[in-house]
Amino acid sequence: MGRIWAWARILGGVGILAFLLWRLGTGAFLDGLRVISLPALGLAFGIGAATTVFSAWRWCLVARGLGLRLSFPAAIADYYKALFLNAALPGGVLGDVDRAVQHGRDEGDVAKSVRAVVLERTAGQLVFLVIAVTVLLTVPSPVLTVIERHGFVVATVLLAVALAAVILLLAFRRLRQGGSRVAAGIRTGLAEIRTGLLARRNWPGVTLASVVVVLGHLATFVVAARAAGSAASLTRLIPLMLLALLAMSLPLNIGGWGPREAVTAWAFGAAGLSATQGLTTAVVYGVFAFVAALPGAAVLIVRALSRLRTAAAVRLAAPISPVPYGLPAGPALVVEPLLAEPALVPAAPVGRELVRAGA
Repeated sequence: MGRIWAWARILGGVGILAFLLWRLGTGAFLDGLRVISLPALGLAFGIGAATTVFSAWRWCLVARGLGLRLSFPAAIADYYKALFLNAALPGGVLGDVDRAVQHGRDEGDVAKSVRAVVLERTAGQLVFLVIAVTVLLTVPSPVLTVIERHGFVVATVLLAVALAAVILLLAFRRLRQGGSRVAAGIRTGLAEIRTGLLARRNWPGVTLASVVVVLGHLATFVVAARAAGSAASLTRLIPLMLLALLAMSLPLNIGGWGPREAVTAWAFGAAGLSATQGLTTAVVYGVFAFVAALPGAAVLIVRALSRLRTAAAVRLAAPISPVPYGLPAGPALVVEPLLAEPALVPAAPVGRELVRAGA
C-alpha cells in the first residue's frame, strides 16, 4: 500500500507538470532558468539559511520539551540534510522521515523522536495556516473573489469542516478516557502537545520561529517574482504566494515540483497577471529552494567520509580476531564493523504520519 501511494504521488506530480507543459509550453520553464542572476541567487540562499536556522531552533524547542537531547548545531546540520533529501527525492517528506528516525536511534527512542518532528512540522503549518487565512480573507485576491461570488458554497464547506472538527474533538475526548491502546496513545499525544508546544517556555519561541520561516518563504517568492520580471506590488503578490505555499503542502509532487507551479500559474492569471509569468516565478522559486538546500548535500558527503575513515581505522586496528581457546583451528574470524548507516526510509507509517502533519 505504501508503494502504491508513493507511486501515485510521483505520477500526480508528473501529470501536473506535463499538463503545464502542454498548456503553457516550455518557454516558461526555460525562462525560469535564464532569468536567475547571481545576486538574486545569493539573496535567496541567505534567506534560506535564516529560515533553516529558525526551523532547527523550533525543532530543538519541541524535542527538548519532550525530554530528548538535541544540540543546536546538530539540529541545523540534520535540518539541512532533510531539506536536501526533500528537494532531491519524490514526495517531499523523506528527509523529515530520515531526520526523525536518525535522531530517535541516537536517543534510543525512535517513536518519541518521530512525534517530536511531527509536532514541530505541525506547529509550523498551523502558524502558516493562520497567516494565510487571515491574509486571503482580508487582502484582495482571487480567493476573495471566489468567496464573494460563491459565498453560500464556501460557508457550507466551512460549516461542514467546523462540524467535523467538533465531532473529532468529542471522539478524542471519549476515546482518551478508555483503557485501550488507542486511548493511551491519545493521552500521550495530548500530554506531549502540552509539554512540547504549549508549555510556557516553548510556545513563544515556536511561534516566533514559525512566523520567521513563513516570512522567509514569502521573501524568497518575492525575489523569484522580481527575477521573473513581475513589477506587481507586494499587496498583490503576497496572497498569490501564500496560495503557492499552500499548494506545496500537497503530497502530489516530485521534490516539491508540481502543485506549486500549477497553482502559481492559475493565481497569477486569475489576478490579472500573466499565467506564464506565474509559472516562471514558481520555477525560479524551485531553483532557489534547491540551491538553498545544497548545504545538506555537503552534510551527507562529510558524514559519509567520516564513516569511511572510522571503518578504515577499525580495520587497521583489529583486522583479525584471535581464535578462542578450545575451538578447532580453521579460517580466521574476521571482524566486520557494523558501521553502515541505516537506510534513509523507514517503515511506511512514519512517512504517513509526516504527510498528515503537512510536511
